Amino acid sequence: MSIRIVADSTCDLSPELIKKYGITIIPLSIIMGDRSYFDGEDLSSEEIFTWADTNKTTPKTAAISEERATAVFEPMMAAGDEIIFFGISVKMSSTCNVASMVGADYDRFHVVDSMNLSTGIGLQVIKAAEMAAAGRSFEEIIESIEGKRDKVRASFVIDTLTYLARGGRCSSVTALLANTLKLHPVIVVKDGAMGVSKKIRGNIDRVIMSYVKSMEEDLKKADPSRVFITHSGCDRTVVEEVRTYLESLGHFSEVLETRAGGVISSHCGPNTLGVLFYEA
Repeated sequence: MSIRIVADSTCDLSPELIKKYGITIIPLSIIMGDRSYFDGEDLSSEEIFTWADTNKTTPKTAAISEERATAVFEPMMAAGDEIIFFGISVKMSSTCNVASMVGADYDRFHVVDSMNLSTGIGLQVIKAAEMAAAGRSFEEIIESIEGKRDKVRASFVIDTLTYLARGGRCSSVTALLANTLKLHPVIVVKDGAMGVSKKIRGNIDRVIMSYVKSMEEDLKKADPSRVFITHSGCDRTVVEEVRTYLESLGHFSEVLETRAGGVISSHCGPNTLGVLFYEA
């Protein structure tokens, strides 16, 4: 018997981190036209962007399937393992509900509503995996993680509102105006939902650095364990500039970079970049 840490694919952790921490991933689905694909398994973000731009629409996304969740959880339950599942915010998806349904009759099964997305989930998943490896109990891990959910700081700056408009998350008029004026919204996750905190005007490369540096005081007071740079395919030079800046603060033990998966990329579009961390 062991504690198993499971997460949905929107946690956006890299294959290396998934392997390092022994995490099991259950994919959401991405629907493009009449075909469905598993997030992180069947297609790349670049293929999603090409399809979206060609068809002038945004792919639809769907929660984890009961069938796939059952295939993952049943062997763990049969082995008597204790299972902690992390899902994207219930305000954004029914993924947590699907997992709860599959594990409803198993006592040592707990679903954590991350109240977040992308590596805002990933931060919680890694913390739980570290606690499990350190011998902390099932109950201790759940209490600690859920007690600190409101300390996760997740935000992103978006290059274009086109993808959000196509998905019905903002009006086409708003998107057109913002794109014309080169206004780039900063999206912040709060209480499990996304909202715009501000808009920064200018070239996206300069905007990204302005966004990152605007968080300097918060970054210096953050949990020093790690900070994530998560992006949907930004220019390599810009990503390295962000990394160099974060390392120059001399605060974090790890500066980790991950690529946003298909679900997150489908909604945010290319050239989106976020810096995510735990508040101390």
